[in-house]
Parts: sequence; C-alpha cells; structure tokens
Amino acid sequence: MAEAFAPAKVNLFLHVGAPTPDGYHPICSLMVFADVGDRVGVRPGEGRVTVRGPFAGGLGRESDNLVVRAVRAFVAELGRPMEELAFTLDKRLPVASGLGGGSSDAGAALRLIRDVFTPGFDDARLERVAAGLGADGAACLWGRPVIAEGRGERLSPAPGLPELHAVLVNAGAPVSTPEVYRALDASGAFGDVAPPPMPDAFEDVHEVAAWLAAQRNDLEAPAIAVAPDVGAVLATLRDEPEALIARVSGSGGTCFALCDDDIAAEGLAERIEALAPAWWVKRCRLGGPWD
Repeated sequence: MAEAFAPAKVNLFLHVGAPTPDGYHPICSLMVFADVGDRVGVRPGEGRVTVRGPFAGGLGRESDNLVVRAVRAFVAELGRPMEELAFTLDKRLPVASGLGGGSSDAGAALRLIRDVFTPGFDDARLERVAAGLGADGAACLWGRPVIAEGRGERLSPAPGLPELHAVLVNAGAPVSTPEVYRALDASGAFGDVAPPPMPDAFEDVHEVAAWLAAQRNDLEAPAIAVAPDVGAVLATLRDEPEALIARVSGSGGTCFALCDDDIAAEGLAERIEALAPAWWVKRCRLGGPWD
C-alpha cells in the first residue's frame, strides 16, 4: 500500500470580502501547513474508504468524504475508467476544525493516485481537480506555504518564513463553515482582500508575529458567535506568556499560537493540557511541505 501525509492547514491571516453575485466570498490568506495531520493510503481494491483514528467517528457518510469526491473528480478529468481502489484514512485531525483536514486528505489521495497509477497526469490538471473540491483544495494539494486569493484557487508563493513553532488547540466542538459565513454576511463586516504589503522574507518569528498583528481573520468574530468555545480557547491562548500571537484558523474550531521556539511551545502545550484536559492540544511546526 502507498501512503501520503495530509498536513493540517493553518491560516496565518484570512481576509474575506463581500460575496459576489454567485454567492462566493473572495479571500486573501497566507496558508501554511503543520507537521501534524492525517495519513491516507491506497491500493488496488474494492473501491471503499476505511477510516480509523481518534476522529474517525466524526466523519459523515462515506459518499460525502472528500477522498471519495476527489477520486470521482480525478476519474472525470482523466476521461476514462480506472481500476477500483481501496483507501485507508487515519483521521488524526478534528473534523470541521478550520484545519482543512478534508481538503488535505483529498490532496493526499490525488497525489497518490497520480504518482502510483497515472504518473503522466500533469500538475496543472491535478491542481484543477483539487481546486474544484473547495476553497482550500488547491493549496492543500501540495501543502506548501502560499498566498491564496480569489476563491482560494489563485496561488502565489508565500514570503520566506523562518521555522515557526506553534500550538494548535481545539475545544472539541465542530464548527459549520456555512453557518460562520452566514454570520459574517449578517454582520456585513467584510474586509479588503487586496494582498497586504509584505516582505520577500521574514527574519524571525517575532517579525512574523508583529506583521500578523496588523492582519486579521475576518471569520474570527462570526466563528466565535457560532461556537463560543472557540472564543474561550482564543482567550486562554492570548493570556499565556509564550503566545506571541494567537488567532483562529480558517472558519473556526481550532486556534493557534505562535511561540519563540520549541521549548516555549512545549511549555504552552503542557499548560493548556493541564488547564483543559478535554481540549485537543498539539505542539507543531508550521511551514511545509512535510513528508
């Protein structure tokens, strides 16, 4: 069986504009990837997805799984039938957590299918398939730091980033992205989605944190309105001395804090685990791509 890592996605900032006539919200976001995530495996088989791992129970029907949708979209783009494939999904990330888990799982599945079964399938076609799966699809295909614009499908290289040590925290309540966007629409608090001025490269994590302090996640307030536990996590992180900056990732569920180094991140993670044993807490590095 061939396997691939599906890293967690973190939005260091996420600016969201007013909806266009077709109902989509333009975005501008700096997306990075963590060295924690799910794992996807594939082999010739009976065409099913077998899910295991601590968050397997949070997934819905198999037919709704983004891995299944990715395979169907790949076959449609290929334009011919493929042999039946069996997938395994080791679900290590919380579901509906703002970490792009489903999109990253789909990206891993697409890379596996292409590399193992149809190596002549080029990158541009693979990116087109991934982009059709959702706003995070294109970025999550390769798991590299990027600036994402438009609906998330227009990608450009991120500034050079130093090693970033962080802590991810999730209170355990899934957060519905459609509900968060409805709350944003009701508030009318839309942001400017022009890419903000940024350097070619950041020297250290303190420069990253200072620059991010001038940016936003426009879904943060609506996410907290939809799921107050998100606000509790964010407030807890912002009270801790190791957190250089703390913010919600994506449409909520998970918050992150950037720290000075691995030792600071370890201390923060241990303290949060002691304060709230029921919360999901992970120390990680942010950047990517990761093996």
